[in-house]
Amino acid sequence: MMVEIKDLHASVNGKEIIKGLNLSVRSGEIHAIMGPNGSGKTTLANAIMGHPKITIESGQILIDGKDANGMKTDERVKLGIFMQFQNPVEIDGVGLIQFLRTSKESITGSKINFKEFMDDIKESMKKLEMSDDFIKRSLNVGFSGGEKKKSEILQLMVLKPSIAILDEPDSGLDVDALKVVANNIQEIAKQNNMGVIIITHYSRILSYIRPDSVHVMIDGRIVANGDYELVKKIEKNGYESLQEKSK
Repeated sequence: MMVEIKDLHASVNGKEIIKGLNLSVRSGEIHAIMGPNGSGKTTLANAIMGHPKITIESGQILIDGKDANGMKTDERVKLGIFMQFQNPVEIDGVGLIQFLRTSKESITGSKINFKEFMDDIKESMKKLEMSDDFIKRSLNVGFSGGEKKKSEILQLMVLKPSIAILDEPDSGLDVDALKVVANNIQEIAKQNNMGVIIITHYSRILSYIRPDSVHVMIDGRIVANGDYELVKKIEKNGYESLQEKSK
């Protein structure tokens, strides 16, 4: 699978946020999108997913060659796109397992074997160091920030998309939890030839998940591309050295 973004201009409430952006991500590739707060990273992720508050002014988002303009979010998900949210919502009364089962059946279009499904979930929870208590809990209700991130990665491991967009998967995690989450992202990506887009401000998760490509986004544009050496440059000098390219 491939996601292509061509000269994308997108706005929110009449304000242009994405200002002529180009990006291509294929299955099996790991890309990192870095940038300061307010640079448009989350808006880009939401645009790929078809968020109703994002207006595409011009340009294209292609999913496996299909123009996504006009596609609903669930249609994009069924094509193999997944997004882990920066701030996952709490849904009281909807069990985590119920949510995962319904999501899996909706995407595949067929009923699943519940025993095999639960075995898969329990194995994934064990890898994420999540207690069995989560099986009985409502989706994200009462979860800590780190538990919410693990819950989102559990969804990734169960749904096995072709391209995963991870919006700040490192926020709210302590060092030990970060290692656990990063190792599981790498494992599931390798096992399923998954393409991954990691959106982050900081370099710490990228020391565990080495990206194939790094893109720096400032003021709605990608102003620099590179490999892990670019991450080290940002770590040393910050984003200030790249600010001029955005003007």
